[in-house]
Formats: sequence, C-alpha cells, structure tokens
Amino acid sequence: MKNTSFLLLFTLSTIRVFSQNQPIKDTTTVEKLNEVVVTGQLNPQAVSKSVVEVKVISRSDIERQGGNNLADVLNSTLNINITPNTATGKSGVSLFGLDGQYFKVLMDNIPIINEEGVGNNTDLTLINIEDIERIEIVEGAMGVQYGANAVSGIINIITKKGSKNDWDITASVQEETIGSEYEWFDKGRHIQTLKIGHNFSENFYANASFTRNDFGGFWNDKQGENYDANDGLRGHEWLPKLQHNAKAVLSYEKENIKLFYRFDYLTETIDNFSENVDLNENPATATTNPTAQDEIYTNNRFYHHLNASGSLFSKIPYNISVSYQEQTKDLERYTYYIRRQQRENVEEGEYQSRSAFFSRGTFSNIIQTETANLQLGYELTNEKGTGSSVAIVIAPGEEEITQKLDNYDFFAASEWQLTQRLSLRPGARVSFSNLFDTQYIGSLSAKQTLGDDWEVRGIIGSANRTPSYDELYTYFVDVNHNVQGNPELNPEKGISTFLHIKKNSTLSEGKIRLKNKLSFNYLGLQDRIELIVVQQNPLAYQYSNIDNYKAIGAFSENEIYFGNFKGQLGASVQGISKVLDSRTDSNDDFLFNLQLNANVSYSLPKYRTTFSLFFKHIGEQQQFVEKTNDEGNQEFVAGTTEAYSWLDATINKSFFSKKLTTTLGARNIFDITAVNTTAFEGGAHNSPATQIPLGYGRSFFLKLTYNISL
Repeated sequence: MKNTSFLLLFTLSTIRVFSQNQPIKDTTTVEKLNEVVVTGQLNPQAVSKSVVEVKVISRSDIERQGGNNLADVLNSTLNINITPNTATGKSGVSLFGLDGQYFKVLMDNIPIINEEGVGNNTDLTLINIEDIERIEIVEGAMGVQYGANAVSGIINIITKKGSKNDWDITASVQEETIGSEYEWFDKGRHIQTLKIGHNFSENFYANASFTRNDFGGFWNDKQGENYDANDGLRGHEWLPKLQHNAKAVLSYEKENIKLFYRFDYLTETIDNFSENVDLNENPATATTNPTAQDEIYTNNRFYHHLNASGSLFSKIPYNISVSYQEQTKDLERYTYYIRRQQRENVEEGEYQSRSAFFSRGTFSNIIQTETANLQLGYELTNEKGTGSSVAIVIAPGEEEITQKLDNYDFFAASEWQLTQRLSLRPGARVSFSNLFDTQYIGSLSAKQTLGDDWEVRGIIGSANRTPSYDELYTYFVDVNHNVQGNPELNPEKGISTFLHIKKNSTLSEGKIRLKNKLSFNYLGLQDRIELIVVQQNPLAYQYSNIDNYKAIGAFSENEIYFGNFKGQLGASVQGISKVLDSRTDSNDDFLFNLQLNANVSYSLPKYRTTFSLFFKHIGEQQQFVEKTNDEGNQEFVAGTTEAYSWLDATINKSFFSKKLTTTLGARNIFDITAVNTTAFEGGAHNSPATQIPLGYGRSFFLKLTYNISL
C-alpha cells in the first residue's frame, strides 16, 4: 500500500506540473518526434499516429549505453527484468512478471529461433547489437498480429538495411573488466567488430559484419582450468564463453518493390570446468595424476530471412517474409589430465536441435475508405526439434525422436477513424495446429486524442501460450528421476488489458519539452502449465494444465528535453497472484513489487561529448512457497527476495569530425553480485537456493569505434 501511494502521488504531481496546453515545438534534434514504427501496425507510421502504444529505444540510446548484447541494452528498461544464469551462461528475462515463454523476441517482424523454440525463451546474450537501428517494444497481448506466446508483449529488433553514403566502413574494439579481473587474453571481455556497407547503385545496397566477443568468465575465488587440488576451487564462478557472429544483408529497392535478404550465423562455445578433481593417487609411487570430467557446450544458429514489400496494383501494400532458421546445441565431454593439459576419452554429439520454416504475409488496404482500412494476413510455422534441456543424456540403445509442431494462422485487423480524434482497431486470428484444437484470438484497440497534447490508448486482447517442446516431450527416467512431458497438454489461455494516458507539453516558450505517460495493466492466465507430482512411490512428475495467474499494476514513464539535457524517469507497481490449484492449500493474495528507473544524458556539442547515467531499482519481491512448519505440516508462506539497485555510467566523445568515437563506461557501480532470497523451494535432491546471482561486481570498459563514410 505504501508503494502504491507513492506511485499515485508521483504520477499526479508530474501530470499537474506538466499540463500546460502549449503546442510542441521541435527545438532540438535529440528526439525524433515523428519516428516511424512498424511493430503492430497495419502500415508503417509515426509513433504519434499509432493506435497501439509503442516504446522505442533508438540507435543513439543503444550507443550511449555501450552494451555488449541485447540483455545489456534492456537491463534498465521498466518492467523488464534480466537474470543471468552463471551455470549455463544464458540470461533469463521476464516482462510484467512472466518469463520468456510469454513474450516474443522478433527481428524485423520475424521470431528468432533458440534452443527451446521459435520467438520465446530467447537468450538475449546471443543477440548482437552492432547493426540494430532501433528496438520497438509493445506491452500487452499481441496475439492477433503475432500469434501464440505473445501474451505479455513483443520486443521487435529493427536492423539497418540501407545507407545514404556510398561506402560505410566501421571498425571497433572494446575492452572490459569483469569485476576487478582483467588480462589481455584469459580474463575480462574482449570484443572486436568490423562492418562494411556499400551502395552498388541507387537501387542496390549490401553490408556485412563480423563480431568476436570473448568473455573470460568470472573467476572470483576460483582458480581456472589447470588447478589440480580437490578443494572446490577449480573452474569459474561464471562460465567463460566465446561468440563469433557473422551477418550479411542485401537489399534492392525500385519503384513499387523492396527486397532484402538477411543472413546471420552465430557460434558460441561455453567451457564448464568441473570443480571436482579426482587425484588418482598411486600408493606405490606416492604420486597423483589429477583429472577432471569437463564439458564444452557449443551453440550454432543459422538465420535466413527473405522479405518483399511493395504495392499491388498501386493500391494494396503487401509485406511478405520467408525465413528458415536452425539452432543446435552440441556437447563435448572428456577427461582432462590437468598436469599434462591433455584431453582423453572425448565424447561429443548433438543433444538439442531446433529448426523452423516461417512465413508471414500482410495485405493492407483491402478495403479502404476515408474512415476505414482492412488488413488481411497469414502466418505459418513448421518447427522440428530433438532433445531436451532437462535430460541431455540418451540412454544406451535409445535414439532421439524428432517431434514436429506446425501452426497455420490467418488474421484480420481493421482501423476505423470514427471521428477526427477517435480511432478503433478490432482484430481476430484463427490458428490451426497439428497438435492442438483450433485456437481463436481477438483484440480491440482504441486511441482518443483530447486537444492537441493529450492521448488515450487502450487495448484488450487475448493470446495463447502453446506448450514448449520440453513440456510436451521431455522423457527423463532413470533410477533417480521420473520427469515426463505430456503430449495431451492444452495451450494456456491469456488475456490482457492496458490503458495508457499520455500528455505532451512545453514550458518556457518551448524551451522545455515534456512527455508524461500513466498506464494501468491487467494480465490473466488460465490453464497454466506446471510440473506436478503424479505418483508418490516411486516419485514421478509430469506437466499438467492446472494453475492460474493474475497480474495488476500501474506505471508511469516521463521524459524531459531541455537544451542539451534529456531525462527519463519511470516508476511501476505490479501485483502478482498465483492460484496454485496443483497444491492442496495455496494462497491467491496479490504480492506487490516496486520498480524505478531513470536514464539521463547531457551533451556538450562544442566538445562532442555526452555524459549518461542509467539507473534501475528493483524493490523487494515476494513469492508464496511451500514450507514445513514447526508441527511438520506443509503451509504456504511469503518468501522474500531482497531489493537492489543498479547503476551504469558512460561518457561518449568523438574526434576527427566524428570519425573516431570513444565510449568510456562503468557498469554495476553499486557493486552488486547477488541478493539473498527465501522465495525458492528445495528440489528432490537439494536444499532451496538462498541467493540469486545478478552480477560480477563493478566493472569498467573502453570502446573505440572508427567510421569511414565515403
């Protein structure tokens, strides 16, 4: 209640102060008021004209942060939480309290494949940001436009596909400490990038880039690969990994047609050096020959995307994409003789594979009048997969079974301009699948302008989450485990409602420009899939549609532009209720969490220098967990994860007519490594986690970028 009162007071104060009815004047080039967006649109249009509320992270914002990947860029965004996994090297991400299964990550409107599916559970650390033009975020169910698993929102990465210059050549290097650790090769992070773009003619453009990202791991008290004592200090606290990313884009544009083809190849290797050392003592010679059982994980991802857009009969805009993607995960296991630094008994093979053929097409202005516009579209996904992240070992004599998931969707959306100030957009989608019953999805969006500087947007929509590959097909049965998927699972049913109130205003005769937004949201899920006990003796688990989920909240995002100063301030209160029907006695109370964020920058044009700060505060988080009380009975209590704050700072400066740009920065200035928690239950063979790792301490980086434009 205290957090809710704070947010309400904060929002009312900002709206009251920033509510002078004056027209907006373009007094600075820091912000593009008419920036065109494509996510969720019938046709590309300015942000201010969009019926759907779209949040944009620009290229300049990305460069100011100096991030290594998409996880770094989104880390300070309100309502998005990034949690690294030190054991796998991946980063988990949630939006409005729902994890990566419930929102889609797209690249140019195409879902990105990963080891667990298409578009969902995407590891953001695998997404290179060097060629990103902007990031568009839509919060709330987008099931009509983007299908299943778009329950809490969409993150759409828009890439660069052209240039005004004949030649663009960019080379950059970045050196970064990992906490206080840094060496030229074994410790720290080392990034090198080369990009070349060329306009072969006024119609034909191509670019190519290559990035090498070497993360040496976080050693902390660990001693690395060649440590031979069996005291738990071998290996790394955060696993080292090496990424290579190659990209190419070809684009052609002439009259009523635009074509582009994008190729993306990523390979990542992660080294897992076991902390357990077998000394192999020889009593006869009083010698030892220490060995360890080590592993190397290798991710390989191929991405092909061919897009055509234009206008049929000069009346019907179309946009058609065809994509084939593949991601595999290989495992190499071996015995490492530490003193000889030699590998023996090497076993290697592919244990996880996903491939998908995807196509999406939209045809707008099918019916177009002065007040109405109709868009028709289709989407198809043919996905194949083998292997499971739960069980990575195939029993002797068993073979991997390839499973398929096919979806064929058709959707329609229209925009009605009922009055000069009121627009409506109803939409509907039908989805056919080889595994599930026919699914129906609907949405209704509305935009109302009040005067010249007030905007109200609302959306109510549905979106289903289809079961993941693991939930459907996991089979992990041995003498100690019995965890099985369930091919009879049904899609989860999701619905969301968002209301956005925006105010644009100016002060001091247009010298100060302000943007204020107050939003309210509701998210609900039925038939949520959980892993439940289906047999007590012997103990067996299976996935089942059984639980429900609700989230309610309010958040405010505010921007100010004054000369060379730009500031963003946000606050959010979100309450989450989980109805655990899978438990005999659960609690459905709402547990609330406060978030704050602030991004500020100040530029000195004379010195071509910009100073920036990126702040985020995650308040205390609670979650009901099942514990044993003093009487030996099971009961639900509210476990707690401690609050923490994160702060990054950067200085950007350019030299030689902006040919050379330097970015000097500090990450995690508050030196956060982990937070204490009581919000986890123990597993069958281990006690509950008491800490959540978040960072490897305060670190510093320097990035040098050299641009040649001809």
